[in-house]
Amino acid sequence: MALDNNTPTKFPKLAPKGPSGELLLANERAKASFDVDKLSKFMYTESWLIKMNKVLEVLENEPAFDKTNRYYMSRKEKISTSLWKDRRLFEIVREHNWDETDTQIANFLFDQSSPFTLHYNMFIPTLRNQTTDEQKKLFLEPALQHRIIGCYAQTELGHGSNVQGLETTATYIPETNEFELHSPTLTSSKWWIGGLGKAANHAIVMARLITDGKDLGPHPFCVQIRSFEDHRPMKGITVGDIGPKFGFNSVDNGFIMFDHYRIPHVAFLSKYSQVKAGTGEYVKPPNDKLSYGTMVFIRANIVLGVRYAIAKATTIAVRYSAVRQQFVDAANPKKWDNKIIETPVLDYTMQQYRLIPAVATAYACFFTGREMMRLYNLNQEAMKTGNYSLLADLHASSSGLKSLTTTMAIEAIEDCRRACGGHGYSNFSGLGQFYQDYLPNVTWEGDNYILTQQTARYLFKTFRNVVAGKAEPSEHNHTITYLTQFLQNTNAKCPATSPSDFLNHELILSAFGFRAAHGIAKAAEQIDRQNRSWNSMLIEINRISKAHCQFVLIRNFIVGLQSDPSLSLPENRSMLKTLRTVASLFALHTMEKEIAEFLASGYVSSEQYYMLKEQVVTLLAELRPDAVSLVDAFALPDYYLHSALGRYDGKVYESMCEMAEREPLNQTLVVDGYDECIKPLVKANIKEITESSHAAKL
Repeated sequence: MALDNNTPTKFPKLAPKGPSGELLLANERAKASFDVDKLSKFMYTESWLIKMNKVLEVLENEPAFDKTNRYYMSRKEKISTSLWKDRRLFEIVREHNWDETDTQIANFLFDQSSPFTLHYNMFIPTLRNQTTDEQKKLFLEPALQHRIIGCYAQTELGHGSNVQGLETTATYIPETNEFELHSPTLTSSKWWIGGLGKAANHAIVMARLITDGKDLGPHPFCVQIRSFEDHRPMKGITVGDIGPKFGFNSVDNGFIMFDHYRIPHVAFLSKYSQVKAGTGEYVKPPNDKLSYGTMVFIRANIVLGVRYAIAKATTIAVRYSAVRQQFVDAANPKKWDNKIIETPVLDYTMQQYRLIPAVATAYACFFTGREMMRLYNLNQEAMKTGNYSLLADLHASSSGLKSLTTTMAIEAIEDCRRACGGHGYSNFSGLGQFYQDYLPNVTWEGDNYILTQQTARYLFKTFRNVVAGKAEPSEHNHTITYLTQFLQNTNAKCPATSPSDFLNHELILSAFGFRAAHGIAKAAEQIDRQNRSWNSMLIEINRISKAHCQFVLIRNFIVGLQSDPSLSLPENRSMLKTLRTVASLFALHTMEKEIAEFLASGYVSSEQYYMLKEQVVTLLAELRPDAVSLVDAFALPDYYLHSALGRYDGKVYESMCEMAEREPLNQTLVVDGYDECIKPLVKANIKEITESSHAAKL
C-alpha cells in the first residue's frame, strides 16, 4: 500500500498540566485594585473603544485581513496579500461608510505595514499641510480617493539624515514653465522609499531647487512616476524595489532615478514658498521653520505609536509570565487547591523588575503622546495668526522624544521577548517579527542619534537666552522654567531623607529638571568657554537631549494625572491611586538607570541612591497584583496581538501547538528532498552496515 505523504502532523488531544492558563489569569484579574474597563475608557474614550470593536468584528470576518498564515509567508506572498488587504480596505470603507478614524483603527489592528502605509502616513499629511487650494484639488482629492497612490521620496542612496546633502535636482525651465528632475550620480538615487517599489504612481520628491542659477536646497515636488493606464514607469524614470530587508518585508521599499524628467510648474508644493511662473523668481516662506509643522505631526504620531508598541510587548510578556510556571520557591511555595505547584515566573522579583517598569513606560508614553498632539494642534492654530512662539520648543522636544521613545520601545520589545524565555524566540510569540518590523522607527524620520543634535541646539540657545535675561517665560515652555530654577540655585540638593520621600512628585520633577539643566550648563560651558568642537561634544549632546526628554516624559505623566478633571471624580479614586504608583515607578526606575548623572550633578547623594533603589523594589511589590490588569487595560484584542503567548484566555500551550500544526513543513509526513538528499545517504549506509554484518557472521 502506497504511503499518502500529504498527511498533516497533528498533536494528540491532551490538556496541558494544570492549573490551566485560563484559571491562572482569572486569578490574576481577581486581584485588580481598579476597574480595568474604566481605565481603558480613560485612555481611549468609550466612543473609540466602541468603534474599535465594530471594526474588529468586520476584520475578523474578512479573508483579506486573516492573519492565520502571517508567520509562514514568503516576501512575495506578504506583498501580494498586503496589496489585497489595501484594496479590500478601500472597498470596506465604502461598504460600511467608515470615517477616517475607522480606517486608522483597521490599519492599527491589522498591525502590518503595507505598500499603502506611506500613502496614508506621509503622502497625504504632506499634501494637506504644504499645498495650495489648487494643488489640493489636483493632488490631495485624488489621493483621498486612491486615484493617486503616493509615497514620500526623500532619503537617497548616499544621504539620509543630512537632508541638505541630497543630490537630486529640480531645475526651473522658464521657457516651458517646467521643472526638470534629474539624478546626477548613482548616490542620488532615492532609496528606502516605502510604497515606491511597486505600488505608488506618484511621489513627493525632495529635490534641490535650482532657479536662475541659484541652488536653494531641498524642496518638495509632487511627481507622477507611473502611468495611469498600465502602471509602467514614465519615460525618463528608473524605479524598482530595493530587495529583502531585516524586517518590514510586507512593504515594497523602492529606489527611483530621474533622467532629465520634466514636470509641470504646479508640481512644486507652494503653500509656504513659491517660484514665480515665467521669471523663476523665488519667494521665501514667511518663516523658514513652517515646514516643521509636518515633521512635528509625524513625530508626535510616532510617539503615540510607541505606547502601542510597548503596550503590545508588555501585554504578551506579562500575561505569559503569569501563566508560565518554573521551579518551586522553597521559601514561599505557591499553592493551588492545597497542593504545591511551580511558581508563575511573574512572582519572581527579577521578572517584575524586567516587565513592570516597561508597563509603566507605555503609560508614560500615552500621556506624552496626548500632550504632544495637543501642543501640535495649539501650534497649528497659533501659526495661522502669525504666532510662531511655540514652534521651536515643540520641534526640539518632538525631535528628542522621537529619538528617546522609539529607542525605549525597541529595548522594551526585546526585553519582553527575552523575558518570555525560549518561547519568546518563536515567531508564534508575536514578538520576533514585531521587533523586526518596528526596528526602522529608530532610523526613519530622523536617525535617533542625529535628532538629539536638533534638540541640543535648541537647549543651548534657550540656556544662553536665560543667562542673558532674554528668555520669555511661557506656560507652554517648561525648558525655560527648569533652567531658570537651576540658575537660581546651582547647588541645590535633594531633600529626601527616607525611601518614601521619593514618592513626592514635586521632588521627582525638581530632580529631573536639575539634572537636565546641570548637563546643559556644563556642555554649554565646554562649547562657549573652552572652545570644544561640536563633534567632540556629541556624546554629551546625546545625553542632555535624553535628560531633557526624560524630564518631559515624567512631567507630562505627573501633570497629566494632576490636571485631568475626570481623574478627580470619586469613582475614579482607585484608578488614580494606581496610576500615581505607576508614574512613581516610571520616574524612579528611570532615575535609577540614569543615576550616574544625578550623582554627578551633586543633587542626589550616594545614601539617597540606596533609598531610591529600595523604593523601586517597594513599588514593584505594590504593583505586582495589578500587573495583568494594567496590561488588560490597554484593551488590545487577540486579533491585534496575534500571539500564542499573549492570549487573553491564557491558552498558551494549546495555541503554540495549533500554530506548529499549521507550519507548511508539517503538512507532509516526509520532507521534500528526502529522495534526493537523505535517502541516498541512509540507503548507502544501510547497505554498508548489512554487508559488514554479513561478513562478521561468516
